[in-house]
Amino acid sequence: MHTLSSGRVRFGAFELDLTTGELRSIESPDPNNRVLLREQVFQVLRMLLEREGKIVTREEIKGRLWPADTVVDFDRSINATIKTLRRALGDSADNPRYIETLARRGYRLMLPIEYLESMPVTALEKDRERPEQSAPEVSENTARVQEKVQRQITPHWWKAALVLASAVILVGAGYISWPHFRATGPPRSDKIMLAVLPFENLTGDPNKEYLADGLTEEMISQLGRLNPERLGVIARTSVMGYKHNDVRLDQIGRDLSVQYVLENSLREGGDHIRLTAQLIQVKDQTNLWSQDYDYPAKDILTVEDDVAKAVARQIQIRLTSQQQAELARSRQVNPEAFDAYLQGYYHFERDTDNDTEMAAKYYERATQLDPSYALAWVGLSRARNWQANVGLIPAEEGHRLAREAVERALALNPNLAQAHTQMGRIKRQVDFDWAGADDSFQRAVALDPGNPEVVRTAAGSAATLGRFDEAVQLGRRAVDLDPLNADSWEFLAETEFYMGRLDQAAADCKKALELNPDVWPGPILLSQIYVMQGRPQDALAEIELVRSDPIRAFLYAIAYHALGRKKESDAALSELILKYHAGYAYQIAEVYAFRNQSDEAFEWLDRAYAQRDGGLIGTKVDPLFKSLHKDPRFAAFLKKLNLPT
Repeated sequence: MHTLSSGRVRFGAFELDLTTGELRSIESPDPNNRVLLREQVFQVLRMLLEREGKIVTREEIKGRLWPADTVVDFDRSINATIKTLRRALGDSADNPRYIETLARRGYRLMLPIEYLESMPVTALEKDRERPEQSAPEVSENTARVQEKVQRQITPHWWKAALVLASAVILVGAGYISWPHFRATGPPRSDKIMLAVLPFENLTGDPNKEYLADGLTEEMISQLGRLNPERLGVIARTSVMGYKHNDVRLDQIGRDLSVQYVLENSLREGGDHIRLTAQLIQVKDQTNLWSQDYDYPAKDILTVEDDVAKAVARQIQIRLTSQQQAELARSRQVNPEAFDAYLQGYYHFERDTDNDTEMAAKYYERATQLDPSYALAWVGLSRARNWQANVGLIPAEEGHRLAREAVERALALNPNLAQAHTQMGRIKRQVDFDWAGADDSFQRAVALDPGNPEVVRTAAGSAATLGRFDEAVQLGRRAVDLDPLNADSWEFLAETEFYMGRLDQAAADCKKALELNPDVWPGPILLSQIYVMQGRPQDALAEIELVRSDPIRAFLYAIAYHALGRKKESDAALSELILKYHAGYAYQIAEVYAFRNQSDEAFEWLDRAYAQRDGGLIGTKVDPLFKSLHKDPRFAAFLKKLNLPT
């Protein structure tokens, strides 16, 4: 059991440089093939090498990567780090050649290692005794790697399924402590900040986690609408990192910059539910208020309204007469419909094709049980739109069903922000109605300014139309509301990339990757930033981490062109055209534009238009199209898209 300090180590088909963190395949004929591992990935690989075939426990990985006061969903973050390492090694969890998983224990390296230069000098445990260890930093040497398509609407420029992402990333994102990033964010106003901690499921039934998670979201949503000018409520993504984690309240206060925390628990008996809520002031951990509510399942939303009113009283939030009337209005829904809606929400947030299919079924059931349930119609619209975008159902049929569902939601509740956001997505992608979409997004923000998904979507619209200052302002507000959400940071980085603020874009993209090593589309964005910074060699390391074969080919084509390696650029572009022309016309156009081949670029832009490629959303501001801007055909194409020139 050793600590490796310097030199090179060989194992299997790879060599690792312990000084730089570069991984090289010894089987590749390219002498420049090197992958620059991110710090956390590098540290895990180093631990596996130090143990020389012996097990490295998950607890040891946790201790090496994160200090004791770090707020992290450790299990998911470790899983994401191991997944990234396996990808760099071309390994598989199902048929491993390099890293063996020992269920519920840890991991071990399956191959012998060879020291090529210096030998190990100290023990693994001593290496963890580094003084004053803080949250992992991204050094210069280790900088790294859509509702999906419609799930975070950020204006990604690479593929319909990679372009129109939705707001809430999979709950499994890794969470790193907020103090590490706080200095670069906007200063807090005098607004009161509150965190609603995840509902604790005390029913004794693990299958009720969907109910606990759904109630957490509902409570955040309701409190966030109270008085957004005076009260800011931290978004669900940022608080879910505390689920099943015993973190001190003062630490939570520092992590999220909140003055108050609302704790909730859930019990169930027969057709009744008991909700226990307590409001705690962080600075002295004073319990300001607590209450038990026993109620029939059908009254669950009314009880949440009562909790919201109690919280407003305790922290002295003045409500307008309209806000008071809104809270007083009964929100009863069919309990079975509400349960089906929460099931749909739970599956939709799991972010897989199978789960999206399940979500659509649950949302549809909710609308059948309660046809007046507007939010369920919005959920059904999102699920159908996503299925259409990834080819699970015919595109024309899926977009029609999505439109019909959201129109039904707006007819039932014209003041539902989520419905306006969803209508904006459809207007933008399907209709190319940018002005109408922007109106929908702006209306959603006016209705629910404390909802980070709504805010991010409006920011994406502003960026698409070239209103960058507004986009950055909204992007920073989303970060403020959802500080531990990697998606918020990645979106901000994208906007800065569009603006040409490349250094800041790279920094914010790295923050997103620290929060979640698998944030989509982190390595795609970072590789393009490096190309535009004149660092195409660094871009190659990021491209290795991209999971999509066609997007890797696209990125290689531009990176190799920037390096002057025409043969490799041509080969990557040929692969992109030969294998993926049917769905990646926009990316092909980007490559041709970057290579100053304008005729070919416009040819493929026309193909993208015919395919209704989602990437067209970013046409006006895409930096890769800079060479086309003075060509009159570009203004004509923007006009064809109904984009203002």
